[in-house]
Amino acid sequence: MENRLEHLNQVNDVPVHSVLDPEFASYGRVVTGYDFSEMIAYMEQNTPIPENGNIYVASVSEMEALAVSAEVQKKFYGDMPIEVGYCNGRNTTWNGFEYHKGSEINVAVTDFMLILGHVWQIEDNTYRFENAKVFFVPKGTAVEMYQTTLHLSPCRVCDAGFKGVVILPRGTNTPLDEKTPNGDPESKLLLQRNKWVIAHPEREPLIKQGAYPGLLGENKELHY
Repeated sequence: MENRLEHLNQVNDVPVHSVLDPEFASYGRVVTGYDFSEMIAYMEQNTPIPENGNIYVASVSEMEALAVSAEVQKKFYGDMPIEVGYCNGRNTTWNGFEYHKGSEINVAVTDFMLILGHVWQIEDNTYRFENAKVFFVPKGTAVEMYQTTLHLSPCRVCDAGFKGVVILPRGTNTPLDEKTPNGDPESKLLLQRNKWVIAHPEREPLIKQGAYPGLLGENKELHY
């Protein structure tokens, strides 16, 4: 891990921290006490990495049927319903941020990087890229991202791409019945169920979905 993290810092013009470092504490924590090995094995054997872009699946019944999923629901989420899905891909750019009302768990099936921010850094529905930090997540590590943590897709650290399990409160990232904003400015950011999004104006796929174009600054690319 040290060699890869050192290399990432050499080839990027922004610092790349580890989720094992103290800098991660205000964004989340490393989750221990759960055996995610069966979930990781399922991901390795059954989920593809697309040739281009990313693929996100909110709910996979086979992973949700695993014993560890029941344990996470009971112990981590206080017996609230959860969904277990995945995000695989080849992303290297910042693009945007989302947040949820409730923590998200990512399980790194491969090494990857996360670009993170804080919701309290949002001003008038805008966020400045320079406030974000980049974190390296080693393969096999499970991390909790607090509901106050801005995030989006992981970024790859090798040509092959990345794979990651995504665990969330059930229904998150599924279509809304309606999404007409009201008098609360935050309602303009609501894109899907339990999913508030700020996109970079140049990120056309997100903008076409209806994401709010509130990211300010250069849409950087991370190198590996």
